[in-house]
Amino acid sequence: MAADAAAHGIREVDQTGTITMLSAEQHRPYDRPPLSKKLWAGKPLDSIWRKIDDAGVDLRLRTRAVACDPAARTLTDESGNTYEYEKLLLATGGTPRRLPFADDGVIYYRDLNDYQRVRALADKNASFVIIGGGFIGSEIAAALVSNDCKVSMLFPAASIGSHIYPEALSEFLNKYFREKGVTVLPGESAVATVKSGDKMVVRTGADQAIECDAVIAGIGIEPDVSLAKSIGLATDNGITVDEYLRTTHPDIYAAGDVANFHSPALGIRRRVEHEDNANTMGVIAGRNMAGRAERYDHVPYFYSDLFDLGYEAVGVLDSSMDIVENWVTPYRKGVLYYLKDKRVRGVLLWNTWDQVEAARQLVSMDKAPDRETLKGFIPS
Repeated sequence: MAADAAAHGIREVDQTGTITMLSAEQHRPYDRPPLSKKLWAGKPLDSIWRKIDDAGVDLRLRTRAVACDPAARTLTDESGNTYEYEKLLLATGGTPRRLPFADDGVIYYRDLNDYQRVRALADKNASFVIIGGGFIGSEIAAALVSNDCKVSMLFPAASIGSHIYPEALSEFLNKYFREKGVTVLPGESAVATVKSGDKMVVRTGADQAIECDAVIAGIGIEPDVSLAKSIGLATDNGITVDEYLRTTHPDIYAAGDVANFHSPALGIRRRVEHEDNANTMGVIAGRNMAGRAERYDHVPYFYSDLFDLGYEAVGVLDSSMDIVENWVTPYRKGVLYYLKDKRVRGVLLWNTWDQVEAARQLVSMDKAPDRETLKGFIPS
């Protein structure tokens, strides 16, 4: 997504320059969020494709860049082909974290191929074990149960999303998912996965053996910094970029999941693995590669769909922060404010819509309003 956005950003400034895109994927650029959201709610597969052809790109699929010579401004792919460049963008995303044991047959849910594999099983009302209680784990669990599949969900934490939601909301989600038909197994870890004929068996730390048709792991990603490291670019939880999205080499930029940037609004460096960041950062990186000097000071938002619940969020959500909760209906509709050092660092808009800009303004403020004023700051 970031690469596609960058190509269009370049074209806003330069309509004639050549753009070559190397991608290890076998598919042309597509939107990733529908893979765990709208495609499971009836949206057609054709809706995910991005309009890369409009940018006049020489798109090289199944092509992985493995070496770069910044002095010569050349890039080499795994087949030995060499490409010259004036400006280079690294939008290498991330690779799924893997389980710490033999994991043959486990689906690390990340791309379109994973979606198609799981969809084929779901169409047969298969049974699944999902390892992970975070963003991807909770979304795909909800999607599969909504498509009449049997789902067991296990994770080591006490409740779903416990690292970002306050305790009561997180515990509510355990109950809510169970009411929807998910077998929720908190405080539980997978220690082995074993093939048994056409089935898979997940063995847990509590010595349970759960049989299923497929195992899906959603335990996060690691930023793919291998190429960046090989040429000596600065890396720290991603590829370090400046306010113009340049790496420590002036001709090389980075954007999307892999880019570690400074957020002026939050006063911290961060890396964001969500659509809004990929799209906005990609466009600005493209413009700057084509000659602009535009700062990336955007405050990205992210969103999730969980059965008939949903949210949009801005900033940093961390359950260890001081959280001010303003519920219209507890755990069904409200706004939560995450405070640290007397500032609002994050806003969770729970089933509350069209308030992202207000949340952005709030996290950009030097000081939070008092708690009672804060409760009514954003209408819910």
